Amino acid sequence: MSESAYPPVDAHLDDPESARSEGRRKMDWALQHMPILQSLREEFETEQPLAGETVGMAMHVEAKTANLVELLALGGAEVAITGCNPLSTHDDVSAALDAHENITSYAVRGVDDDEYYDAIDAVIDHEPTITVDDGMDMIAAIHEDHPDLIDTIVGGCEETTTGVHRLRAMDDDGALEYPVFAVNDTPMKTLFDNVHGTGESSLATIAMTTNLSFAGKNVVVAGYGYCGKGVAKKAAGQNANVTVTEVDPRKALEAHMEGYDVQPMKEAAADADLILTTTGNRDVVVEEHFDVMPDGVLLANAGHFDIEIDLVALEEKAVDNYEARDGVQAYEMPDGRRLNVLAEGRLVNLAAPIALGHPVEVMDQSFGVQAVCVRELAANGDAYDAGVHDVPDDLDREIAEIKLDAEGVAHDSLSDEQREYLDSWDHGT
Repeated sequence: MSESAYPPVDAHLDDPESARSEGRRKMDWALQHMPILQSLREEFETEQPLAGETVGMAMHVEAKTANLVELLALGGAEVAITGCNPLSTHDDVSAALDAHENITSYAVRGVDDDEYYDAIDAVIDHEPTITVDDGMDMIAAIHEDHPDLIDTIVGGCEETTTGVHRLRAMDDDGALEYPVFAVNDTPMKTLFDNVHGTGESSLATIAMTTNLSFAGKNVVVAGYGYCGKGVAKKAAGQNANVTVTEVDPRKALEAHMEGYDVQPMKEAAADADLILTTTGNRDVVVEEHFDVMPDGVLLANAGHFDIEIDLVALEEKAVDNYEARDGVQAYEMPDGRRLNVLAEGRLVNLAAPIALGHPVEVMDQSFGVQAVCVRELAANGDAYDAGVHDVPDDLDREIAEIKLDAEGVAHDSLSDEQREYLDSWDHGT
């Protein structure tokens, strides 16, 4: 592997030793509550399924992710990692990872755009054979700037909705040149991480950041995919009045029939106490919406990139902006109204000052899927053509079985007769 000009995390810290100790403490706490990764650790350490592989990662570098990273290293891989969001890295966790002899971490909180991509290039300089992304920035950088590495890359995994959208667009254009598992779209991710993880962590972070209640508030949820469903459900559970905005008529109808008000954003924004975007798209909240929002509204994003709320237009419109509270930037309109943006419009549950991300148990499931997908690529990567692939169903079920066993939950199985019935077409009425 080649050496990068961009240094690992220790070079950016005043007291790396103390940081490592605190980061390890956070990782140990999380691992106690991650029975899936605990089970896979035993398997990976014994069988070394990743021996000889180099895994390049761009992820949210915090305690839960760190346990996935360490699992891959314990399974025999050399791992290089950086952040996938400038504000989601926990420097102490990054330092703890970098202390492992088979892990190099370039993740540093608060980097600017140039440093962010320098760190991605530093990971790519390790010449990964497998990539693990959250948002697809590493895959994009490899294809655009390091195409010479593609022939030696076995495959990759993509964690999040935005990244999978980008990958599918890339695949449709015939531009994706190695196989990538769409981990985001598999049931063990979608049904839990997106619904319960996003729903609970985004609202919990907003509550901690603002010290405000949701009870009786008008909460507008932009987008009714799995993340939006989770936010709407959890907000309603805290006695908020929930309005959903949607561009897909089927999802709008689904939200309507599940008991939520459904309105265009311009109408919904006029009465909103909180607007939370979950679309993975851009320009969801724009100037015409700023014009009608009430004083004191909270604006937050639980999608991926900081383009769901048009912050450029908001800043141009404001006569003043100031930090109203840690993690809250107030924009004062010409008429005196204050519109409050949380976490700079970035992923609120990871980028706010006290954000902790999704609950540990939820991420145990998602990272379990990531781990077995990396194992599958190391073992059978040649079986997959370039392009986006669904996670093999047996791998998804494997993670569910580990979790159920850990929870002491038993379930029924199909009998031979039932299996034969489901697999045949000649059983009539």
